[in-house]
Amino acid sequence: MSLNVVVVMDPIESIRIAKDSTFAMLLEAQRRGHALHYVLPGGLGMDHGRAQARLAPLRVREDPVGWFELGSTSQRALGAGDLVLMRKDPPVDADYIHDTLILGAAQRQGARVVNDPQGLRDMNEKLAALEFPQCCPPTVVARDAATLKAFVQSHGEAVLKPLDGMGGRSIFRARAGEPNLNVILETLTAGGRHLAMAQRYLPEIVDGDKRILLIDGEPVDYCLARIPQGDEFRGNLAAGGRGEGRPLTDRDRWIAAQVGPEVKRRGMRFVGLDVIGDWLTEVNVTSPTCIRELDAQFGINIAGLLFDALERDPDPA
Repeated sequence: MSLNVVVVMDPIESIRIAKDSTFAMLLEAQRRGHALHYVLPGGLGMDHGRAQARLAPLRVREDPVGWFELGSTSQRALGAGDLVLMRKDPPVDADYIHDTLILGAAQRQGARVVNDPQGLRDMNEKLAALEFPQCCPPTVVARDAATLKAFVQSHGEAVLKPLDGMGGRSIFRARAGEPNLNVILETLTAGGRHLAMAQRYLPEIVDGDKRILLIDGEPVDYCLARIPQGDEFRGNLAAGGRGEGRPLTDRDRWIAAQVGPEVKRRGMRFVGLDVIGDWLTEVNVTSPTCIRELDAQFGINIAGLLFDALERDPDPA
């Protein structure tokens, strides 16, 4: 059955198609004969209690010079026959939350939304990992700088990060006795107004920060290890990390088995787990990436696996 695939994403003209997982999904949907519709930035809204979108028909192609064409814009209600891909990047700020509320209304009107809007609100990508403490390294979350500082002192070295970042932004590595620790904590917590996370530093990061992709709670057989380069301790591709595909280890599969049933239950149909060494550090639900890198290295079609699942089982939870 042909679907209207409606994509909510960052501006399509600014993406890097060689690395963009949303683009891989759009190519696959188009190949299967589904109609693509692009939600113009800021184009979600409500009209008399019904979720609406300002849309343009979309065509995509594997062309680094001209990878998309948009048709004429129109506005219509979202509902039955629409498969909405919610693929906006963090931060999960007030505008993002409001968009998920509108997509919740679209869901009630009969649209299918991937990932589930309530799950997107409930599962902060840093805090969600802590729902599986058996998988995580020692971690503390606080606004209080003294609590975070004591954690660094007790573990000798820690990674400090905000709860709403992505791509390695504003992540600090700090050692006990670090002369700049106070200012780092003041910056991260905005003087005690915002929560920040401290995790024990994992030296295994030199071997890569692994991205494990889950489709309906089941892992893809390969992960992408994002390996820090030069004097950079962060492995994120956006921070210059090098991506190296690897088969999953037994520990990777154990972590996936711990997390998979719960994310599936919450309607998180496409999820990315971040694993350093043997430890889960994040559960990415907003716009997980690494499809294109894994496809290229192993000759697989992860977007195809996702659409197989979406077409086979509209609601697997």
